[in-house]
Amino acid sequence: MIIFRILPTKTYGHRQKDFPLCLIVFLFLSLKRDDWSRRVECIKRVFRFCFSMSYGNVIVNAQGKQPLVSFGVISDVQYADIPDGRSFLGVPRYYQHSLLVLQRAVRSWNEKKVKFVINFGDIIDGFCPKEKSLSATKKVVGEFSNFSGNVYHMIGNHCLYNLPREKLLPLLNIDGHAYYDFSPVPEVRFVVLDGYDISSIGWPEGHPNRLKAIDILKEKNPNVDKNSPEGLVGPPRRFVQFNGAVGEEQMEWLDRVLQDATKLNQRVVVCSHLPLDPRATSFAALLWNYEEVMEVVHRYSCVKVCLAGHTHRDGYVMDSHGVHHRVLAAALECPPGTDAFGSVDIFEDSLFVSGTDRMGDQEMVFN
Repeated sequence: MIIFRILPTKTYGHRQKDFPLCLIVFLFLSLKRDDWSRRVECIKRVFRFCFSMSYGNVIVNAQGKQPLVSFGVISDVQYADIPDGRSFLGVPRYYQHSLLVLQRAVRSWNEKKVKFVINFGDIIDGFCPKEKSLSATKKVVGEFSNFSGNVYHMIGNHCLYNLPREKLLPLLNIDGHAYYDFSPVPEVRFVVLDGYDISSIGWPEGHPNRLKAIDILKEKNPNVDKNSPEGLVGPPRRFVQFNGAVGEEQMEWLDRVLQDATKLNQRVVVCSHLPLDPRATSFAALLWNYEEVMEVVHRYSCVKVCLAGHTHRDGYVMDSHGVHHRVLAAALECPPGTDAFGSVDIFEDSLFVSGTDRMGDQEMVFN
């Protein structure tokens, strides 16, 4: 069986070529209904022709292709043992059902035998009663522990509303910095960023990173409520208190890691709670210094994909350097009976997200 799709023109910048698709449809309909083997063979030949003629916007994903590594993804569980509510924009939020989404995700990942799982942050919600923050965090971490492999966490703003870093990081099995990298197979490296390195939340009073964040908010956001982007237009809407920035030391670390990955000829996936491209997300959800981070990323051709959460909706763009940016839908906003999690296969030349319900499927071909 062959799966095919024509990529959007705006994503890849090619002229839309309708001929291959039309030819496939013609061949499929013109052959006898019971002649399935001839139909399949004709379609295969059309695809081979397309590639020989450099039809770069046709992607073929043949079943049986072996990935370099497979892993699970989920974002913004934001569990709380409270009644359902709504966001400040009125979007329904299902605080208790999100835990059921996670449970189903863990079962799915175990069944698919993915190698590891990445949680993109915000495992409990800011409305979680503070006296229950620790127990709620432990409860969600306990559900992740039912997965048969390693789980890699990152911190989000809602995590930091509930617990300070010194309590949160050990619970998430994060040792030292909240930014780190790992290579599950020699060909691939994952880089996990700490988007709240410079932040007014999570750090103790008087901490330099907290003070720097407060200064940034004073300069960039004129509102009394620093969580409000009111009056800000375009990407400057990102300068709100529930976002943050990558600090100078982390930026230098990122540069060193990408240098090393380049020497080892690795494909790199950058993971961040906060998105790194304004075209893949709402402006109010961006990392404060996304431009500086992407300037470092774009120095190296090893980075193929940037994955993020925080926005609560799927989003995607491929930037001018050929880096794919995919934002993942939130488990929190799944009505009862629906899900938002996925499994990801990385191949030598592509990455495929296989999503569930509100998290869409997507194939990203590397430059």
